[in-house]
Amino acid sequence: MATILIIEDDIAIHSLIKEALILHDFNTLSAYSGTEGKLLFEQNQVDVVLLDLMLPGLNGEEFLQEIRQKSTIPVMVISAKNDQDSKLELLMNGADDYITKPFDVKELLVRIEIQLRHATKASFSEIKEIHYKNVSVNIDTREVKVDDQTLHLTGREYAILLLFLENPKKVFSRANIFESVWNEPFLANDKTINVHISNLRNKLNSDDTNYIQTVWGIGFKFD
Repeated sequence: MATILIIEDDIAIHSLIKEALILHDFNTLSAYSGTEGKLLFEQNQVDVVLLDLMLPGLNGEEFLQEIRQKSTIPVMVISAKNDQDSKLELLMNGADDYITKPFDVKELLVRIEIQLRHATKASFSEIKEIHYKNVSVNIDTREVKVDDQTLHLTGREYAILLLFLENPKKVFSRANIFESVWNEPFLANDKTINVHISNLRNKLNSDDTNYIQTVWGIGFKFD
């Protein structure tokens, strides 16, 4: 049974989310500040974090920054901020999903299930470790290294990397990547893929190797 950490200081919204999760057989942990959320995260086995931004103590952006330094656990931001720039900034800084308030509880549950599938899916069921050039991935621990340096990837970045490693040199369109990783229809004007590819590319690139190549007019490939 998956454990969901809810970090939300609005009591009504927090209660709504918690009741829905319990009804669907999730374990829940409740925090009403970023500081409390960080403590619970460090003391418990957590599968998904639901994170508000406007929090007392440690705010949502600070919480995300600290957690991403040591964990790839899926973090879903739930915020009243609905402008595109805020969404893209959070995704660039390590969020795996972004849901705008007010939200539909059914959609939230589906998005949580998607995050859990991505986190537990083993694309290489018999392979424990993958090596490609200077990149190595341990499937059991989800540890990614380039030139023996450990990388800290988000859940989405990790899933995109595995997709590339399954098919090195294959060209993927943005729609291919989005529908494979997000399991949702791709919207032509959605910039989410560009953000995640840019983040992953920056983390992977060594001094003399650019692993993710842009194929103009088509998409991207891992080379």
